[in-house]
Amino acid sequence: MKKSFVFWVEEYLYNPKFFQKILSFLLYPLSLLYCFIMWIRFKYTTPEDFGIEIISVGNLVVGGSGKTPFVTALAHNQKNIAVVLRGYGRKSKGLVIVKDKENILVDVEQSGDEAMIYAKKLPNAVVIVSEDRKVAINKAKEMGIEKIFLDDAYSKHDIKKLDILLDVPTKNNFCLPSGPYRERLWKGKFAMVLQEDKDFKRVTTLKDETSKMSLVTAIARPQRLDSYLPEVVAKHYFEDHHNFTKEELEAILRKDKSESLLVTFKDFVKIEKFGLPLSLLDLELELKYGKISEL
Repeated sequence: MKKSFVFWVEEYLYNPKFFQKILSFLLYPLSLLYCFIMWIRFKYTTPEDFGIEIISVGNLVVGGSGKTPFVTALAHNQKNIAVVLRGYGRKSKGLVIVKDKENILVDVEQSGDEAMIYAKKLPNAVVIVSEDRKVAINKAKEMGIEKIFLDDAYSKHDIKKLDILLDVPTKNNFCLPSGPYRERLWKGKFAMVLQEDKDFKRVTTLKDETSKMSLVTAIARPQRLDSYLPEVVAKHYFEDHHNFTKEELEAILRKDKSESLLVTFKDFVKIEKFGLPLSLLDLELELKYGKISEL
């Protein structure tokens, strides 16, 4: 039931059908009110200067846009850095140091899937999850960090930072609840807006390929993977940040008679502990250093 609802909402927000469009227009007055409240929030917020370089990578809409691989690509060759994020889907609360400058300190249940990606892909970075980004920034400064990357923090207008926004094309340009926009790029708010294929491109690597693979993934708008997929036996989509069980994955292998499960790295960090046969569709970003050469 939850999975069906999540996919219906994604369709409603990004590619609405006729009756969904009607619902969207009926909710439009609420969208105007919501957008006005978010503008007031921005207008009367004063950003705090933490005395350290902070770069935020985000997007204006709900759902996935490639923030995690973008931060990874931007930060991979830099030193004395920290990545700070909320840690959505984790079973812990408060501030958790997922990785210090040398070691991963917690498991994926405590970190959340996206934080664990950073921990595994950025060996030189400190990774911190916290609902309160300011607390995490101060903790990173205590640890001697010189540069901080915030994952999905455009809306944190009370933090002085450089905002990078990844543009996400959509046929629905309304604010919530009529459309996918959480906020607008407000007048007076500077942000670097980057577009796929213009400022960056996706590069995929297929590892441990088998002749019969079943796609299993729990990312937002999983149809985004279609253009990068090799031939698969079947596709199994779960809601974003879904916590897999070994039993449900074993059932997929049996039903499809597959030799392996094809997963993204976001899925891999949650599934690898089960010891099942996995093939990895690793999506990374190649940055075109025009606008972003100085970062």
